[in-house]
Amino acid sequence: MAIEGEQRPLHILFFPFLSPGHLIPAADMAALFATRGVKCTILTTPVNAAVIRSAVERANDAEGALAIDIAVVPFPDVGLPPGVESGPALNSEADRGKFFHAIQQLREPFDRFLAESRPDAVVSDSFFDWSVDAAAEHGVPRLAFLGSSLFARACSVSMLRHNPVEAAPDDPDASVLLPGLPHRVELRRSQMMDPKKRPDHWAFFQRVTDADQRGYGEVFNSFHDLEPDYLEHYTTTLGRRAWLVGPVALASKDVATRGAAANELSPDADGCLRWLEGKPSGSVVYVSFGTLSHFSPPELRELARGLNLSGKNFVWVIGGTDTEEQEWLPDGFAELLARGDRGLIIRGWAPQMLILNHSAVGVFVTHCGWNSTLEAVSAGVPMVTWPRYADQFYNEKVVVELLNVGVGVGSTDYASKLEARRVIGGEVVAEAIGRVMGNGEEGEAIRERARVLGEKARLAVEKGGSSYDDVGRLMDELMARRGL
Repeated sequence: MAIEGEQRPLHILFFPFLSPGHLIPAADMAALFATRGVKCTILTTPVNAAVIRSAVERANDAEGALAIDIAVVPFPDVGLPPGVESGPALNSEADRGKFFHAIQQLREPFDRFLAESRPDAVVSDSFFDWSVDAAAEHGVPRLAFLGSSLFARACSVSMLRHNPVEAAPDDPDASVLLPGLPHRVELRRSQMMDPKKRPDHWAFFQRVTDADQRGYGEVFNSFHDLEPDYLEHYTTTLGRRAWLVGPVALASKDVATRGAAANELSPDADGCLRWLEGKPSGSVVYVSFGTLSHFSPPELRELARGLNLSGKNFVWVIGGTDTEEQEWLPDGFAELLARGDRGLIIRGWAPQMLILNHSAVGVFVTHCGWNSTLEAVSAGVPMVTWPRYADQFYNEKVVVELLNVGVGVGSTDYASKLEARRVIGGEVVAEAIGRVMGNGEEGEAIRERARVLGEKARLAVEKGGSSYDDVGRLMDELMARRGL
């Protein structure tokens, strides 16, 4: 029972997009705010609720935190098979179209929640571009969250404003300059979304950017020391309001099962941690490409060859392929795995944060999804970058050019899991691993910068850190707004 005159806590609704890469950081962020005395509700559908339920239950066990509620609404009936409610489950363009039709239909339960619960603010995924108008109709400030870096958002704004691809030569390897940024940022044409080939994507991202600009502001899973020039650019040059509250994964109390529904836990996961215990410090290559990446058999074969040629110990998480292993395993690789001394494969979900924070891990081969990138940064682990799609080529620039904590394999093709791309040779993969893990000056400098950055990441979320303070400033502002 509330004491008379006692101020009720802030109530924030979190409305994440229906894909693990969006859901998981939103749940982590809710846990972060809950520890600061904010009442948090996460609005999602049944299958997606299962992905974050464990993390929410662990957060609710934390001493002093307010309980987080998960408000579950039915996934709209749009002709998708039962249980297909998120991005990774889509296997055709037709399914993708149905999925985004369902996304539009979520406005009705979103409206109903705002009308009935009257939260003080909503942190809505940018992909729900209609949520800015819906929130405004209810007088609720809408904060956008996309789960990307400030750098990637700034690059996206430059791309949408200037469309530099249109003026570039019609050559996949042509260099394209993104204007108006603090640094010179160039990409190959093949690494960028082509508006002529993807007019629906282009129009969608224009709507998203316009909606975010009309909202109350944006929250970022980042921290001031990570990309200070782009915080300045975003807030001053672009005039956007931003609060940096990350790395939000450091708020998770659920590192052992974070992001996995109960039926997705891999039987290989526990064995992996025991296997790592027997390896020297910094000797293991960890390979994982997230929930949406798909590798063709030739790509898998070359990656396996690269791991073998590197001569390093490795843990490889394989997902996103329905190909039988005998179709792509290079000669001798099955025997290498059978010995169990140098290599280990995890099929399905893996406890990524536990693995990255294990002293045996020396480098992370990653697709540069922002969640994975920040988890590596927080653990002080350098990276070998292999972007595939979406904002990943921008994030590679952050890792390799801005922070100098990684080496790229030369990925050149912006292509979804439904599209083909050029195959990168095993020798190239092995060379990149060697550059990061080697005893030369380059490798030592990369590893030291990664270690220092990890310390800064952890300090950012502690009391008195920049992200801790940004959370407090946002809470104060929302509380003051309540009194207007």
